[in-house]
Amino acid sequence: MTTLNLPGGAVTLTAGPAPEAPHGWTRTAYAAAHVVNDPLADCDPWLDCPIDWDRTLAFREHLWSQGFGVAESMDTAQRGMGLDWPTSLELIQRATRNAKAGGHLIASGAGTDHLTPGPDVTVDDVIAAYEQQCEAVEAAGSRVILMASRALAQAAKGPEDYARVYGRVLSGLSQPAILHWLGEMFDPALAGYWGSGDHMSAMDTCLEVIEANAAKVEGIKISLLSAEKEIAMRRRLPEGVTMYTGDDFNYPELIAGDAQGHSHALLGIFDPIAQSACRALNRLGQGDLDGYHAEFGPTVPLSRHIFKAPTRFYKTGVVFMAYLTGHQDHFTMIGGQESTRSTLHLADIIRMANDAGLFADPDLAAARARPVFAARGVAP
Repeated sequence: MTTLNLPGGAVTLTAGPAPEAPHGWTRTAYAAAHVVNDPLADCDPWLDCPIDWDRTLAFREHLWSQGFGVAESMDTAQRGMGLDWPTSLELIQRATRNAKAGGHLIASGAGTDHLTPGPDVTVDDVIAAYEQQCEAVEAAGSRVILMASRALAQAAKGPEDYARVYGRVLSGLSQPAILHWLGEMFDPALAGYWGSGDHMSAMDTCLEVIEANAAKVEGIKISLLSAEKEIAMRRRLPEGVTMYTGDDFNYPELIAGDAQGHSHALLGIFDPIAQSACRALNRLGQGDLDGYHAEFGPTVPLSRHIFKAPTRFYKTGVVFMAYLTGHQDHFTMIGGQESTRSTLHLADIIRMANDAGLFADPDLAAARARPVFAARGVAP
């Protein structure tokens, strides 16, 4: 145990349970992985993407060792918030090589983020941008996660444009994709996606797209932070199409499921809680629901705090946890995104992570935290 001075009072950090090897999982679970910045790169940190490749790839090995597939170059990796497409592609290529060498699961984000949205961008431009990225991801050897497009959200005139774009892009893939419906709470530029500001109307359009292209859709990840909407959609999916929860507020109940079905998972919160999530999924595989909820339950307050509004800034908490737990030796992010959360927010992350038993080495966590808070005016 070690004591750490934080705003609002000192906290005593205690060691969490030992990690377990994954075994007997009955759910497919992807962790959306963050990127590790190179803090000593000679660059303009608001404009460039200085990746620390060794630590970034080592973190993916950590996730694979805990049983997770890696969802590569998604919004958790700061796509749309600092990580550009050329760097994303290099990351996808490197990570996919490592995944194949180790026999691990990987799927990678393809979108249109190299296309700047604007009034002159057409639906055909969006299709061409999607096709360029999808071809590159498949050439790297990875399954495609078809990300939501800011350019499409601006260019589309209605649901029919979404049907046209997704039908064309999916038809060109060599293997089925995972669709990603990212809600506006994660990215305000995606408001009105699928042609409607009402999520249930948008869901109708999305389901029509899936049904029309079911042979090219392996599954869909929805990130609306609503268990009710996810369950409603899950019950309407065509046979053979998988629901991947992207709900970082309600994941335990959605993964556990009900008498009518369950969700698999593709979650950003699995990045910082991988060891706890591994133990929970082990318990679920054993049919031990009480043990499953006992493992997952303490992580939910932390997840809801990390993903609180403005939700798009959740990456800061994810990277802060990687720093505290020893996966990287600094707390700097691409684009200076470590500044998007307050000192009090970071202090509460430590308290909640401690309550969830996420610090295997409390002394290390405290030693890492002290300089961060000292730089923000908190006496050590």
